[in-house]
Amino acid sequence: MATTKTQVGIVGAGPAGLLLSHLLHLEGVGSVVLESRSRDYVEHRVRAGVLEHGVTELLADCGVGARMRAEGLVHHGIELRFDRTRHRMPLSDLAGGRAITVYGQQEVVKDLIAARLEAGGAVHFGAECTGIDGSSPSSASIAYRTDGRDEVLECDMIAGCDGFHGVTRSAAPPGAIAALEHTHPFAWLGILASVAPSTDELIYCRHERGFAMHSMRSHEVSRLYLQVGPEEDIEQWPDDRIWEELATRFVTDDGWSLASGPVTEKGITAMKSFVVEPMQWGRVFLAGDSAHIVPPTGAKGMNLAVADVRALAAALVSWYRTGDESLLASYSATCLRRVWRAQEFSTYMTTMLHPLPGDDFGAGLALSRLRYAVSSRAAAESLAENYVDLSSL
Repeated sequence: MATTKTQVGIVGAGPAGLLLSHLLHLEGVGSVVLESRSRDYVEHRVRAGVLEHGVTELLADCGVGARMRAEGLVHHGIELRFDRTRHRMPLSDLAGGRAITVYGQQEVVKDLIAARLEAGGAVHFGAECTGIDGSSPSSASIAYRTDGRDEVLECDMIAGCDGFHGVTRSAAPPGAIAALEHTHPFAWLGILASVAPSTDELIYCRHERGFAMHSMRSHEVSRLYLQVGPEEDIEQWPDDRIWEELATRFVTDDGWSLASGPVTEKGITAMKSFVVEPMQWGRVFLAGDSAHIVPPTGAKGMNLAVADVRALAAALVSWYRTGDESLLASYSATCLRRVWRAQEFSTYMTTMLHPLPGDDFGAGLALSRLRYAVSSRAAAESLAENYVDLSSL
C-alpha cells in the first residue's frame, strides 16, 4: 500500500475543499485534495450560484475571480412578488452599496481547479476515501482507493469537505458530534431552460398554489423553481405542465409575462435543514455541506462553505506559523455562529414564501411578514443585510 504525506488532507473537490487548498497554498501550507468523482463530473455538477458580496471579494483577492468578474451577473436588488404585485427590494441601497453576484457553483469549481493545477497543486480525482483516522493526538491519515490501488495519505490535519453524503462526518467516533435536523414538508422542482431570463433580478414569489422562483445562469439560460410535494414524481411533470404552473404563479396585475423555452434539465430536490455540532473532533474539521445544510431560499449554501474554509485556513496557518492552537480549538464555535444566523434567515425566507395546504393561520402570518418587509425601511434593511453579506459575523 503506497503512502504519501502532506500537511493538510482534504476530502472533496467542491468549492469548500478547493478553496481551502488554494488559501493554504497562498500561505505556504501544503495540501492534497481527494475527490471520488471525475473532474468532468465536478465541473459540470449544476448547483445554485448566488454569491454574497464578501465571497466575491475573497475570490477576487485570492486570484480566482477574473472570470467571475467578467461573466457573473451583478444584482443590486431582488423582487418579492405576492398578491399579484411586484415589489423590488433595492439591496444595494439598503445594505451600504453591497450587491450579490449570480455565478454558477460549477463555474467557481472550474476556476478553482484551474488555479490549483496551474500552481502544481495535488487534486486527485477518482480517489474514493475508504477510511479516516483523526483520533491520534499527533497525526492523521486518510485511506483511499484509486485506479484499483489502495493508498494512504498521511497528514497533520483532515478537512472534511465532501458534502452531506460524504464519508468524513460518518467517521466521527460515537458521541463526538450531534446532528440536528429538520425536514420541510415540501420540495423544489427546478429546471434549466434555454431561454433568456424574463427578469433582470431574482424573483421570489408567494402564490396560493405554492412558491415559485425565477433565477438565471446567463443572459441566455434561465433557472426556475416550483414548490411541489416531497412525494412528487418528476415524470408527472412534463415541460408544458411546468411552464403552465410557472405562468400561473408568477401572474401579476400589471401584465408581466414569462418567456418559455426548451427545458434542458429538471429534477426535484427535498428541502432540509441540518447542523452538526461541533464541526470538529480530534484532527478532523468539517466544512460546507458535510457540516450543515440550509434551505436554498436564503441563498446561503455555498456562501457558508466559503466562510467555513476561510476560518479554517486562518486557523491552520496560525497553527503552522506559531504553534497556537486557539483558532483551531474555536473553529466550530466561530463557524456555528454564522451557520445558525443563516439557518434562521433561510427559515424566515422559506416559511414566508412557501404556503402549506390548510394552514390559513400560517398564511396570514406570512403575508403580514411580506407586507412588512416591503413597507418598513427597518424590515427591508434587515432582509437586505442578511441576504447580501453576513461576513461581519
